Amino acid sequence: MAEYEIFFKASVWKDFKKIPRNDLKKILSKIEALAQDPRPFGCEKLTGQELYRIRQGSYRIVYSIQDNELTIWVIKVGHRKDVYR
Repeated sequence: MAEYEIFFKASVWKDFKKIPRNDLKKILSKIEALAQDPRPFGCEKLTGQELYRIRQGSYRIVYSIQDNELTIWVIKVGHRKDVYR
């Protein structure tokens, strides 16, 4: 299976600033793992959208997959109570 290239929406860098360092390390390792398997166990497709989400503790990573281009765009990262707003 080919490796996907990961891109971040500009606003995701602001999201990272709000997350504690130890949680951020775990989140970044989850994002890196998406390059090998963009639909890992536990990922869910969001209703009515071409977006997926994975969980890391209390945080959610929302991303989209472009299979024809082998790219993943990380759209939003945030606490579970705020990420879907």
